[in-house]
Amino acid sequence: VQLQASGGGLVQAGGSLRLSCAASGRTLSSNVMGWFRQAPGKEREFVSAISRSGSGTEYADSVKGRFTISRDNAKNTAYLQMNSLKPEDTALYYCAADKSIHIGLSTRTSDYDYWGQGTQVTVSS
Repeated sequence: VQLQASGGGLVQAGGSLRLSCAASGRTLSSNVMGWFRQAPGKEREFVSAISRSGSGTEYADSVKGRFTISRDNAKNTAYLQMNSLKPEDTALYYCAADKSIHIGLSTRTSDYDYWGQGTQVTVSS
């Protein structure tokens, strides 16, 4: 699976962005999709994940109530709607695909098999 993340940019605090992750090479519906982010000097951290059907989602506490993950398997694309953005959301955002079966949705980077190149999100105060 090749993943292409897009939609990042510069936004003021309180603003919104919608990230997209387009997949090619394999049907997206066979993978759990996740979003991770990495700020300068910090480790990559889990943001959100969505089940293969889209019926199940998981969020980091820091983004609950502000971010919404979704997917359109017919378009082979996953999304991350980010509202009420804060300066601490500034990071390089990665989408990832997990082809394996786990109990629940994994939040661990090591469980994800395919990664996009990242898209930069910068939130100004």
